[in-house]
Amino acid sequence: MRAYEMGSQSGLPSLQMAERPDLIPGPDEVVLKVRSVCLNHRDLLALSGAYGAKRPSNRIPVSDGIGEVLAVGADVVNIQVGSRMICDHFVSWLDGPWSPNYLNRDLGISLDGWLAEQILVPANALVPVPDELSDEQAAPMAAAGLTAWNAVVEFGHIKAGDLVLALGTGGVSLMALNIAKLHGARVAVTSSSDEKLAMVRAMGADLTINYKTHPDWAHVLMNANNGIGADIVIENGGIATLSQSIAAAAPNARIALIGALAGNSDPALPNLNSIVVKNLILKGITVGNRRTLVDFVRAAAANRMSSVISRVFSFDEAAAAYAYLHAGDHIGKIMIRMF
Repeated sequence: MRAYEMGSQSGLPSLQMAERPDLIPGPDEVVLKVRSVCLNHRDLLALSGAYGAKRPSNRIPVSDGIGEVLAVGADVVNIQVGSRMICDHFVSWLDGPWSPNYLNRDLGISLDGWLAEQILVPANALVPVPDELSDEQAAPMAAAGLTAWNAVVEFGHIKAGDLVLALGTGGVSLMALNIAKLHGARVAVTSSSDEKLAMVRAMGADLTINYKTHPDWAHVLMNANNGIGADIVIENGGIATLSQSIAAAAPNARIALIGALAGNSDPALPNLNSIVVKNLILKGITVGNRRTLVDFVRAAAANRMSSVISRVFSFDEAAAAYAYLHAGDHIGKIMIRMF
């Protein structure tokens, strides 16, 4: 089979194509023929050696994808060859609370990932993809989608009429937008691009704010919402935006700490008094477990929930897909289609 390897992990040129033997499933394992994959920001970091320790040079990257069952190992039952499947990239996290031990079995990081013609995964980690969902809808669900579902539903306890604030227009934010609208909530989105903000308004965003035009975007949100902040905040920016997210939060809000796309301009915890006075809850979100993914897939299928795919590349164009992600001009997800 053909596969991409992470190489020296010194940047985008590190990505290299290689020929590998076809995979053979062991007991309780399944080999999937990869259909499509979606890139995430952590894939960029890993290729640059900036996502924890460097990995073996022959590690296959990418954590998000969809495949069809090619072969099953001994003792695997109720999984049919040809069925479409996705899985949480923490393949051991089946249910219950998070444990750092799950980092030891992380597709695309500590285990070989999706950017190959085949992938080997534990049978009990797989989640079937119903016919109501296309590959384009399902491919980003297990990383970006599950992160958004965990933040908005499991942690955020969303209810109709809530205001959800999503920072940026990446895959997690747009998944959060769709999930929030599904629950009857309102959504505010920030971006530095008026063009992208126009697109998210067309998708159903109720309030959009250009944070370059309005550096004090928390104040703008409060003014536009009758002095009331957001009930749930999808905090993708990190410490550089956390102060404004706290300022934009309503009393008793839930702030889901997901990424650090805006950098780390100030290592100090901001707005400590506001956190206490507003009775805010701040929680790190590390994707979610398989049980939560099952719930998300069921809801997405029942409501025909869409995924926003900015651009589709072929398998041979994987390096160009990484470069497109690195440029930051996309909205939503970047897909690599295998065939």
